[in-house]
Amino acid sequence: MSEAFQIDTFPKALRYNYLQSPQKIAMREKTRGIWKKFSWQDYYENVKYLCLGLAGLGLKKNDKVSIIGENKPEWFFAELAVQTVRATAVGIYTDCVASEIKFFIEHSDSVFAIAHDQEQVDKLLEIKDELPLLGKIIYWEPKGLWSYDDPDLMNFDELFELGKKFEKNNPEFFDQNIDQGKAEDIAVICYTSGTTGTPKGAMLSQKWVMETARNWTSRDHWSGKGYNYLSFIPPAWATEQALGIGAGLVADITVNFPEEPETVQENLREIGPDVLFYGARLWEMVSRSIQAKMMDSTWQRRLIQKICIPLGIKTAKIRAEEQSLSLFWRIIYFLAYHAFFRQLRDNLGLTNVKVAYSVGAALSPEIIEFFLALGVEIKLLYASTELGAISMPLRGEISPETCGPVVSWAEVKIAEDGEILAKSKFMYSGYYKNKKASQSKIKDSWFLTGDFGYLDDKGHLIVIDRMEDLQPLATGKKFSPVYPEVRLRFSPYIKDILVTGGKTRDYVVCLVNIDIDNVGRFAEANHIAYTTFTDLSQKPIVIELIEKEIIKVNKTLPEYARIKKFTNLHKEFDADEAELTRTRKLRRTFVEKRYHELIDKLYTDQKIYEVEATVKYRDGRTGKIKTSINLKQIKKDN
Repeated sequence: MSEAFQIDTFPKALRYNYLQSPQKIAMREKTRGIWKKFSWQDYYENVKYLCLGLAGLGLKKNDKVSIIGENKPEWFFAELAVQTVRATAVGIYTDCVASEIKFFIEHSDSVFAIAHDQEQVDKLLEIKDELPLLGKIIYWEPKGLWSYDDPDLMNFDELFELGKKFEKNNPEFFDQNIDQGKAEDIAVICYTSGTTGTPKGAMLSQKWVMETARNWTSRDHWSGKGYNYLSFIPPAWATEQALGIGAGLVADITVNFPEEPETVQENLREIGPDVLFYGARLWEMVSRSIQAKMMDSTWQRRLIQKICIPLGIKTAKIRAEEQSLSLFWRIIYFLAYHAFFRQLRDNLGLTNVKVAYSVGAALSPEIIEFFLALGVEIKLLYASTELGAISMPLRGEISPETCGPVVSWAEVKIAEDGEILAKSKFMYSGYYKNKKASQSKIKDSWFLTGDFGYLDDKGHLIVIDRMEDLQPLATGKKFSPVYPEVRLRFSPYIKDILVTGGKTRDYVVCLVNIDIDNVGRFAEANHIAYTTFTDLSQKPIVIELIEKEIIKVNKTLPEYARIKKFTNLHKEFDADEAELTRTRKLRRTFVEKRYHELIDKLYTDQKIYEVEATVKYRDGRTGKIKTSINLKQIKKDN
């Protein structure tokens, strides 16, 4: 067996890279306007002394350590330091409120917490007394924390010093622990999104993270090419474990970190990454942003756009079907690219992109076609925290409706009721402290994904919806809410939407969240004054605007599945109110229950609904709002 494949843990991969190329750049971070470089030696030494410091504090094999913070080198250092002790890292999303953080720390039995900055430290201090197992809270960004005197607080510098002292008495500890690491060790606990209930802690082994990264990058031919990758997907998400941390260690890519979440687009342009990963909602946001800017551009630019985009889409379809372009179409695309697409790709930071991915939710085929026109192939993956990647398109074979063929390390079959069943060589190790849930997901060695779909005649996987989200109507026919939802989110004016029906209901209705930025631009262009989100959402011209978008999508649906009534909600769906998960997936069941009275009114002749809602603010306070919202009947075949 080759040496590379004997490296079966993150810490072993780190040491290998350090010994092979100590001065080679492994990471770059934008800080105070300057790109700071980290060599493999820097990476190795940071992990080493954090590891020894944690051991000095008493961290032991199989202990858990929670990490909460933005994408920074320190998160990666901390995670590998924990894993070198053969303990387990637990990722927490930065926008979690204190009560959510308490659940993750308490449920995972974490003995330490590692935090980014004052904001996260304050949340942890708020709940510390309720967590008897939690010891030190260790932070890496000291700004604003100099005056804090809590004895359980410790910064990275102090932990480094403790690590150096520990090394004097235990000089072999670090290397011995790396050598003792096994592929079966639990590397990280990633909590599921909780779309159907309380999040479950999926235990991912070193084998899962290492082999998923190794096979994924090899399959898509970007292993060993020295590509750049911009890390901004939360490391609490299993995807970043494989892409950012895993691929950074096994695929010879340089991992880059943005200065702030707000500067991602700017940093993207500076780096010009070769590998790009956006969640589905982020691709939607970029698409809406492009459409909004086009609406604000000159008539000449709008004309060029109108001509070039259809030509780009047509070219992409010909290339996909015939694998080559005639001289005529090569010339046509060359002209369109230099007239329109090249500048747009540069503005979006996509100039150098070789591989682009989307996962986490369904993505509108219109968005995939739009980016194909730009020359960017978005590979819509089908993956899960428990199994990793299950299917993904091959280069040059992008089909907007499918997730591509099943990968070589996985298998898929379709149950009689249409549920997708899967298995992988790199399965998760079960849910932490939830054996019953782990067992319930396996039947005859197949993992029950809970998703409804099928394999087409090319063997490409088509995922339609969650099994539980397929909804019946009183007519006995079933429809998929996701189909119209993803297509309506392609609209620049719609940010979120819930489409629903029911076995006692005759037709389909929906609740809409307008996109305040783009609808605001529309209002300004039409000289419409407004004060708040609620006020703008209920303007007659805005209601008509959203109605036109729904009518467009309705034309693609069978009559029984068309949306007949809708309302523009007075507020946005909010993760802090449990309406969305931290990866911005809609918690459908919860939202339907929360707005059940409003949904019921959409099935009456009532045209106005008086709503009184409790609003929870980020600081924990609650308040009440009262307002009237319009219930709108969709015009037929407009």
